[in-house]
Amino acid sequence: MTPTMRLWASRLLPGLCLQCFALLSLAQDATVMAVQRVSASAWYVEGVSALGSPANQNFISNAGFVVTPAGVVVIDSLGSPALAERLIAEIKKITPLPVTHVLVTHYHADHIYGLQAFKAVGAKIIAHQAAMEYLNSDTARLRLEASRQELAPWINAETRLVPADVWIGGATDLVVGGVQLQIRPVGPAHTPEDIAIYLPSERVLFAGDLVFRSRIPYVGQADSRHWIAALDTLLGFDAQVIVPGHGSLSKDARTDMQLTRDYLAYLRTTMGEAARNMEPFESAYAATDWSAFEHLPLFRVANRMNAYNTFLLLEHEAN
Repeated sequence: MTPTMRLWASRLLPGLCLQCFALLSLAQDATVMAVQRVSASAWYVEGVSALGSPANQNFISNAGFVVTPAGVVVIDSLGSPALAERLIAEIKKITPLPVTHVLVTHYHADHIYGLQAFKAVGAKIIAHQAAMEYLNSDTARLRLEASRQELAPWINAETRLVPADVWIGGATDLVVGGVQLQIRPVGPAHTPEDIAIYLPSERVLFAGDLVFRSRIPYVGQADSRHWIAALDTLLGFDAQVIVPGHGSLSKDARTDMQLTRDYLAYLRTTMGEAARNMEPFESAYAATDWSAFEHLPLFRVANRMNAYNTFLLLEHEAN
């Protein structure tokens, strides 16, 4: 049982039944965290293709790490402190070296709610300065409050938003133990603060949520036009392996980015035409042929919201 689980259990009513503890253990066991090797020095864990829930502890995104002679650099912290603690434990199975840095690809909840666990072990957090506006916004505060209700006990009153120790504004290189990681801003795209991290010595690219594999992307308030351009930027890294923000590893960058690109382009084409013709969203959505994407995981959950947000964005662009 992780420290977060013990804290939660200690606050339950005295005399908590053994069945409750068993259910808590089953909730942890229901989400397997399997560390997969990416290259000689890089590893990652893959979240499930689902919405965040108590059953999966909000383990719906990927996180990676690079082992250097001087310590471990982690990319994203997962979606709850308990998940981050489990990731730290998995890293310790591979190396006794400490986690020295956490690089945050963007400040969405499923990638940052584990940051406090890494702060507790002394890691330095690095992120793009464009995230500061979101981090200090009512949106971030309300999202956390809702998560404490929807994702309890994994997100609770002890879970907090953690700012970066170092805010970067442009291209930055991090060298740890002689290993270079290139940190490159690629937003605004999925978020204003998107960064990609490239390990040139092993041609591994951590793409964050610019790349979704085998599922519908979450568009939210994204700048889809710049997102499409950012995918071209990622191709310029000439990576041999890409670790996406969601889904399995990609070893064919152009082909595997095409799903995200095609989906964004289709949203812009269909919703853009409706916006230009001043057609109501409801009728435009109903008349659109979604057959190329409706078989993908989370289509029914995310597609309507993605289409509506794109419709609003293109109304704004048209003006």
